Amino acid sequence: MLQAFLNLSRASKRLISVLSDTIFLSFAFWAAFALRLEEKAWMPSQDQLLVGGLTIGVSVVIFVRLGLYRAIIRYLSDKAFVTISIGVGSSALTLIALAYLLQVFVPRSVPIIYAALAFIFVSGTRMGVRMLVARPQRRNKEPVAIVGAGETGVQLAEALRQGTEYQPVVFISYHKANHRTLIHGLPVYGIDHIEKAIRKHGVKRLLLALDADTRLDRKQLLRELEPLAVPVQTVPSMAELVSGRARINDIRDLELEDLLGREPVSPDSALVASSLFEKSVMVTGAGGSIGSELCRQILRQKPARLILFEQTEYALYAIERELRSINAVEDLGVELHATLGSVIHRRRCEAIMRAFGVHTVYHAAAYKHVPLVEHNIIEGVQNNTFGTWHVAEAAIETGVERFVLVSTDKAVRPTNVMGASKRLAELVLQGLAERQSDTRFTMVRFGNVLGSSGSVVPLFRDQIRDGGPVTVTHQDIIRYFMTIPEASQLVLQAGSMGQGGEVFVLDMGEPVKIVDLARKMIHLMGLSEKTEDNPDGDIEVRFTGLRPGEKLYEELLIGDDPQGTSHPRIMMAREASMPWAEVESLLKKLSLASQNFDCARIAELIREAPTGYAPNGEVADLVWCHSALPEAQPDGGVRRLGA
Repeated sequence: MLQAFLNLSRASKRLISVLSDTIFLSFAFWAAFALRLEEKAWMPSQDQLLVGGLTIGVSVVIFVRLGLYRAIIRYLSDKAFVTISIGVGSSALTLIALAYLLQVFVPRSVPIIYAALAFIFVSGTRMGVRMLVARPQRRNKEPVAIVGAGETGVQLAEALRQGTEYQPVVFISYHKANHRTLIHGLPVYGIDHIEKAIRKHGVKRLLLALDADTRLDRKQLLRELEPLAVPVQTVPSMAELVSGRARINDIRDLELEDLLGREPVSPDSALVASSLFEKSVMVTGAGGSIGSELCRQILRQKPARLILFEQTEYALYAIERELRSINAVEDLGVELHATLGSVIHRRRCEAIMRAFGVHTVYHAAAYKHVPLVEHNIIEGVQNNTFGTWHVAEAAIETGVERFVLVSTDKAVRPTNVMGASKRLAELVLQGLAERQSDTRFTMVRFGNVLGSSGSVVPLFRDQIRDGGPVTVTHQDIIRYFMTIPEASQLVLQAGSMGQGGEVFVLDMGEPVKIVDLARKMIHLMGLSEKTEDNPDGDIEVRFTGLRPGEKLYEELLIGDDPQGTSHPRIMMAREASMPWAEVESLLKKLSLASQNFDCARIAELIREAPTGYAPNGEVADLVWCHSALPEAQPDGGVRRLGA
């Protein structure tokens, strides 16, 4: 029966609504007189019938004009009650006016009683239909608890009620005053009673919906949610909602930046803006994780033009399309130029910088995946070291004012070629800063970035969804973590502060033990760890051993005497450097070794330079190792790094 009604055409449903209102308004008219006159068998006179009929007819016309019959009942909102109130009030006034004009006996209290009954009947029928329609959907929806009873939480509850996947059943509030209250008909529990709420209401999922201005220790909150054995997810940030990149009900897995428990970085906007506003800015590696975020943040500083330089065609296409959308929506008026090319091609870089009159270069292009670079040594050195040199020389030649290198903590006492190649890149820029003064060279060094290509976070998430095991290289391995927007903001800040040749180091907060991170992700996805003590657990954590070139811990400083800056989260390292003549000689030797495909010589040269390079294993370059077969060696052995 209900399904047959729902399958009717829109016109048929509107006709049924009109007939329903006509019947119930007629009954309200009769009941108002019967109650007032206390006559159960009251019958209206001919004049009263005329007034009643005209009142009901005018009321239906008013309802039509108010759009009451255009509203879809299953999606009826609170605004509908206001519309019904206006319509019913107008109907009562119509009754009074007609009674006066036609001189028909209508007691003064009848219009009031009529209005009250009409509101009950008109709104009640619609609410009843909405409840009947929603009931089957609710049975099939997953019950969820919303952590956060503020504006964001209420908006999420309303959005989920209209959806088909989740049914909000309870609010969890961190304000004790809200405990044992009702918000939008849902009970509110304090955070101290969350276990009771989960059991009582059969909650299958927790959704974090914290207001942006909430002062809350998120790390402590997640520590309290972790043992509950239900999945914890979150909603998009306010910035994503405002920009239109996401909707309030776009539920997604918890972002690991919440686990860091740090306050977001507050950059000196005036200083950053002064170095970017109405300037011509170029970003190399614009399609990468760091490069793309730099582009987003630079775009909002309204440079005159933004040049995207990227060697991967699809990555360049994707970031250009996104930036053009932001540029149009926010009416920023920035010229965008997408250019294909590689940083190892100096003339290409020089041509682009000269054509667009570049003032500032952010050099984010790099190979940064440790095992891959370890397996492709020459390409890693060519891209990370020589690529930086070529772009820097092009910047000097074309009169670029600022050049900012995005470096890494793996450049500190590196055990891998990736880190060593980035330390060499730093030495190149330090040497160039001494050689000339027209272009200011700045290096910014930081650790692992959550969500970047090669990050452990998406890897762990995929492994957990696939049923495990979660692979960790070593039980004691630790890393520093920072979010992509956070790192990008500090890169822009440090780049604006640089006077020439400085190595800036970002405060990464407290280091994170990787195995603890993996276990926290397992628990917050509502699963348990499979161990000897818990053989029935869901996900096993398996240790696979350190990979080639991998360290147990990373450092941000080579020296032990960092210097503070005007920003509390940025330090300036005091690192060893080389005169340009020595750097140039080293580059020539590295170039010759690369041309001869001599990985051993490359390792030797890197180790002799002030890089702190200390390899912890054999040569891992795939091609070089297969070329160094035992029968090809006089001693029948396989060459090792530095041999």
